[in-house]
Amino acid sequence: MIQMFVDGGIFMWPILICLIIGVMICIERMITLTRASINSKRFMSKVKEALREGGTEKAIEVCANTRGPIASIFHAGLLRAKGGIEHVEKAITNAGTIEMAFLERGLIWLATVIALAPMLGFTGTVQGMIQAFDAIKAANDISPAIVAGGIAVALLTTLFGLVVAMLIQFFHNWFVSTIDRLVIDMEESSTELIDALVEHGQK
Repeated sequence: MIQMFVDGGIFMWPILICLIIGVMICIERMITLTRASINSKRFMSKVKEALREGGTEKAIEVCANTRGPIASIFHAGLLRAKGGIEHVEKAITNAGTIEMAFLERGLIWLATVIALAPMLGFTGTVQGMIQAFDAIKAANDISPAIVAGGIAVALLTTLFGLVVAMLIQFFHNWFVSTIDRLVIDMEESSTELIDALVEHGQK
């Protein structure tokens, strides 16, 4: 593998840098999104129970002691509960926007790596073909041995660029799917919280 990397030429280095950056972001996003995922139904039950037993103050305490975006938007909404449902909805919407930005952080860089790695590979391919034709020109011969070096550069850079792009694309798609699921949970849970607050206010 190391020899193949060396044979690939200078464009293998920026492709390697893309891989390292992509893997680092993937690890960070994987940890963050895993920590952000909670059992929303169980959490909702705790919040409702807290509302019944101790009102919004007790529910705020439950949210403050729970990690994740759902708990964060609940916390923001419950802090505005005394101002009425409209204030709660506005606070939840604002908090949800912030949490969305946090969840999607780094995805643009993964998309950049996905686009850039194959382009670098294809650029290396062009360089390899130029080397092959330069060798033919210098030797005034088209034997396989003369052009093999340039063709090897062309094929190896393309191979590594595509492999990096496919690897990062897999994780990018998984992150997007996870974020979509979290957003749906946030929306459903927020609606349920509003209903619970309305019910609590009517008692």
